[in-house]
Amino acid sequence: MDRQTIAGFLLIFLLLMVWMWYNSPPPKPIVDESTQTQSADTARPIEKEKQPELRQEKAVDPYGKFFSSRVHGSERLIRIETDIYTAELSTRGATIRRWKLKKYKTWDGLPVQLVDYDKDGDLSLLFTTSDGRLVNTHDLYFDVDNSRDQVLNENNFEFKINFILPSTNGGSIVKTFTFRNDDYGFDCDISMVNLGSVISNYEYQLVWESGLRYTEHNSIDESGFAAAYSYAGKELTEMDAPSANETVQKDMTGIVDWVASRTKYFALAIIPQAPASEGAYIEGNHKPMPDNGAYESYTVAMKMPFKGASSENASFKLFIGPLEHSRLKAYDNGLESIMSLGWAWLIRPIAEYVFLPVMGGLHYFVPNWGIVIIIFSILIKIALHPLTKTSMKSMKKMQQLQPLMEEIRAKHKDDPQKMNKAIMNLYKEYGVNPAGGCLPILLQMPILYALYAVFRAHIDLRQAAFVWWITDLSVPDTIVSLPFHIPLFGMKDVSGIALLMGITMFVQQKMTVKDPRQKMMVWLMPVMLTLVFNSLPSGLNLYYAVFNILSIAQQYLINKQHDNEPLRKVEPKKRAPGGIFGKFPDEFRKLRKK
Repeated sequence: MDRQTIAGFLLIFLLLMVWMWYNSPPPKPIVDESTQTQSADTARPIEKEKQPELRQEKAVDPYGKFFSSRVHGSERLIRIETDIYTAELSTRGATIRRWKLKKYKTWDGLPVQLVDYDKDGDLSLLFTTSDGRLVNTHDLYFDVDNSRDQVLNENNFEFKINFILPSTNGGSIVKTFTFRNDDYGFDCDISMVNLGSVISNYEYQLVWESGLRYTEHNSIDESGFAAAYSYAGKELTEMDAPSANETVQKDMTGIVDWVASRTKYFALAIIPQAPASEGAYIEGNHKPMPDNGAYESYTVAMKMPFKGASSENASFKLFIGPLEHSRLKAYDNGLESIMSLGWAWLIRPIAEYVFLPVMGGLHYFVPNWGIVIIIFSILIKIALHPLTKTSMKSMKKMQQLQPLMEEIRAKHKDDPQKMNKAIMNLYKEYGVNPAGGCLPILLQMPILYALYAVFRAHIDLRQAAFVWWITDLSVPDTIVSLPFHIPLFGMKDVSGIALLMGITMFVQQKMTVKDPRQKMMVWLMPVMLTLVFNSLPSGLNLYYAVFNILSIAQQYLINKQHDNEPLRKVEPKKRAPGGIFGKFPDEFRKLRKK
């Protein structure tokens, strides 16, 4: 391994470090006690600061003459149970109070519950009335046409329920939910009946105010994934609030296809069906939490037109569930683009169209995801075998050339330019590519990045156990916790699979690096990459460890086959007379003479 190869390894290591820095969660915030009590629920799609005259009146009668009679009432809860979730609806605000997923558990073993029930549910309407009130239906009491609990299954596949909010002018708001079994999506239809004299500004909004509840142990890591999105004109816009006590806002006009918010593994989306929206509003808040944690909450709202007709209807599809690629893809409107699968121009296609289908197909036959990763590593190794074989043969020749290279270095030790030229001529003479050992590693980088994206955010790997202590392939496995943090890397927990990966890399380096002056590389690269990979998902480290073991076996076979093979010079290629025209028939050469 010469200086160019070492430079290649260092470049790869630098790329890994940049990638890790770019994709790492934000640093732990410094908790300011004076701001810890700030509530994220102060966000509203319509800014009240623009209407200061409403503040004094709100304390007296915030809902005005049209809805004040609905401030008080009796709350009833309706439970909807399907095969995959249990929902709870409330007549107070006609909101979704709970949304509990049956197939998923939180980090501490509780059922995943995505709605912030501490704030009395979510999914309300927001509009301004003709008497100058900013009305949020969240705290108004609706009538309901069917308050009995419902269980949906194959025989009772669909259920529809109507919530009615009457106005004192004789009009009403009708909010209709339609739930179906085995579907994390549901329909929400809004009917505005005889409200032309009630709603002003020709607009109302369907709002989800409180984001989604966190489900993972590491709130800093989950905040690194939390974000809100809008999709318009086949273009995705992401909004993030990464800094502590930061509030970000985005007010959009024109047709917006959908808005969404997500955590690490779960998402919420509001998708207008008809009519088209007239814009959207997104607001994000980042709050520090105890123990140096963090919490990000996103408000998303769809702006809908209101023309004042006697009856106006709007239809929406909503999704509250896991970030499963196949389910999001089924919406056929780009909703799957909110999944974190790497750079769209290179990494994402590999992850989305190669790794997810192949690994999903393997998992159909093999239930253990760890074994799936091992089989997947073997398939990748087979696919890259011709390339790595050529690389290993080239590196073997480099080892055989070491004595000749040492002679050249000794001969031209005072003239580095002549030395480098002589070494390059030596490579050419024996047909050795000095960059041949680095090329396969560089070509594997997109694969490694795509796997990194898949293993970090693919929900099928969440809490997927392998063997022994490896109970979750989507997070680092820990075999021991140090009493201190390693400087620069900040690591305290030691990953067993990362150590195995480092050991296999050391063995591989030992087999290939024979230059005594480069023995440092035998130790440096495995140690550095072990520290880098220590914080990566154990599934990714398992893949890389298996891949290294296969490479060791491949290198052993190549060494055994070529150990006694003598060095042979490469015959120089003969140039045809006349340059490139010498390859053409005589007629072309005659034309050239003319």
